[in-house]
Amino acid sequence: MPQTQKKQDMGTGDVKKLLLQLMIPAVVAQVVNLLYNIVDRIYIGHISGIGAAALTGVGLFTPILMLLNAFAMLIGAGGAPRTAIAMGQGDKEQAEKIISNSFTMLMIFAVLLTGVFYASAPTLLRLFGASDTTLPYALAYSRIYILGSVCVLIVMGMNPFITTQGFAKISMLTTVIGAVINIILDPIFIFTLNMGVTGAAVATIIGQFCGCALAIYFNHKKNTDITLSIKGFRPDFRLIGEIYAIGLPSVIMIAIGSVMTFLMNKILITYHAAHETAATAFGAYFKLNSFIFMPVFGMNNGVVPIVAYNYGARNRKRMVETIKRGALYASIIMVFGTVLFWVIPGPLLKIFDATDTMLSVGIPALRIISISFCMAGACIALGASFQALGRSLYSMITSIVRQLVFLIPIAYVLARYGASVGNSDLVWWSYPIAEVFSLTLTLFFFRHLYKTVIAQLPEGRE
Repeated sequence: MPQTQKKQDMGTGDVKKLLLQLMIPAVVAQVVNLLYNIVDRIYIGHISGIGAAALTGVGLFTPILMLLNAFAMLIGAGGAPRTAIAMGQGDKEQAEKIISNSFTMLMIFAVLLTGVFYASAPTLLRLFGASDTTLPYALAYSRIYILGSVCVLIVMGMNPFITTQGFAKISMLTTVIGAVINIILDPIFIFTLNMGVTGAAVATIIGQFCGCALAIYFNHKKNTDITLSIKGFRPDFRLIGEIYAIGLPSVIMIAIGSVMTFLMNKILITYHAAHETAATAFGAYFKLNSFIFMPVFGMNNGVVPIVAYNYGARNRKRMVETIKRGALYASIIMVFGTVLFWVIPGPLLKIFDATDTMLSVGIPALRIISISFCMAGACIALGASFQALGRSLYSMITSIVRQLVFLIPIAYVLARYGASVGNSDLVWWSYPIAEVFSLTLTLFFFRHLYKTVIAQLPEGRE
């Protein structure tokens, strides 16, 4: 298996080139993963006689899936930056210790979560809204998926470590291979073998198993920089605590986002003139938003390991250049997104079969919310440096302040005021207003981080 990037590239390679080498595979993996999920749902929706109920049932599994992803992110977001720092310091032993502890925690999580979710699946699915009609399909899909969740956890949890070491293409392949295999197997298991929803779950798990096998094989056999090994392994509880401390804020931010979405929908349904249609338009915005922000989050896959590695190597110059270029690229991407939302909001919404009413709500929503994009891009880019230097708590605080302290209260006030004056579009201005506060707080944290950490390092070299 080719090793397309060398370890030393993080410390000596051209920053512009490195960012692209790490960013593009991440974006490709995200796009493919998104497409595979869409195709998966299309196949399930076309199961004769039960398509609608089956699709609803599978959709009810989403909260459990998000929880599985959150535990994987806890390890990946917490351990990968620490690994990069150790590599920058030239401490291979410490780097291998971090990845071994992280892998062991993933295995422990896999066993515990499999047992808990498998046993409690009927209760949880009922809680998430399953009816007598949809529960059998939700249960058939979820229990197969849960039994194979160890593969999901390994792929999602170990990919950040692979990227951190500079092998972004390998990380991409673990996702792409799994997705492609799933797409190929879906019609065979669902229709040819007449397995229905169960077949969709089996196809997904087989795909994830292949991606998992590649991730383990690469880390254990092919990676000459760091070798994953549990032979003679001894848990380091101090190190595990540090991984949790760095990774937990990322998980909490996902939960905060879910709470924000729930509360915003409540506000729109209650006070917006279009009620449920406004909530539908908001949901469409979120789906479109994911495509716009995808390259920015992909870029973070480059910023985090480069900054972390050079922090370990005490090379301030490359750290600063990486952060500057990350912020610049994020701003360019967000300008493009803003223009897109202003110029063709109607055609974008029509992707979701938008009615005239939905268009009348969604077009001003997309245009007003997109005013916040450039500020949001800057926050995300600078937030990558927080994660790289083990200060992800800063990002969590910013997220809480943005979404729960400013966005939701401002949306509530504007929605009520808008209802009283006959201008429901006022609620969408909560996004740009909240983003101003978010950017201000992000810049405050970055200034503090720069003065206390980054500026204390030697200038280093290009």
